[in-house]
Amino acid sequence: MSMTMTRTLPDPIHQAEFYSGVPFKRLLAWLFDTIVVIAITLILGLLTIGLLWLFFVPTLFVISFFYRWIGLTNRSATPGMRLMAIEIRNGAGLRLDSQEAMLHTLGYLVSSAIFPLQLVSVLMMATGARGQGLTDMILGTAAINRPG
Repeated sequence: MSMTMTRTLPDPIHQAEFYSGVPFKRLLAWLFDTIVVIAITLILGLLTIGLLWLFFVPTLFVISFFYRWIGLTNRSATPGMRLMAIEIRNGAGLRLDSQEAMLHTLGYLVSSAIFPLQLVSVLMMATGARGQGLTDMILGTAAINRPG
């Protein structure tokens, strides 16, 4: 699977291998990343003798933000996405830069916090040709199988 440097996302019809199984892989990556973020939050709570647990939800969001932003900035994928061999690409088919990663992370957190947006995003991922969620559609990004 090689991605031609056309400066666009792979075509979902002519290059379907880039999108094959991606929605399910995104779900598994999300589960992995969520478990890791919760574990980090719980460990930090223990290290602060439970003080952070008083602010569990805000702390969870802050840790989730940095976990996703750093992962997307460095490799265009969170650790869970890397485990599933997928990554997020921008509209030009390139890995995300720091600003794109930040915007993608903010979009993810907003849609995660507002259930109707989360539901719309999940339905879009499950039914769209490129498996794009709401944030992906707004930013012009897509998750693809990592090019070999």
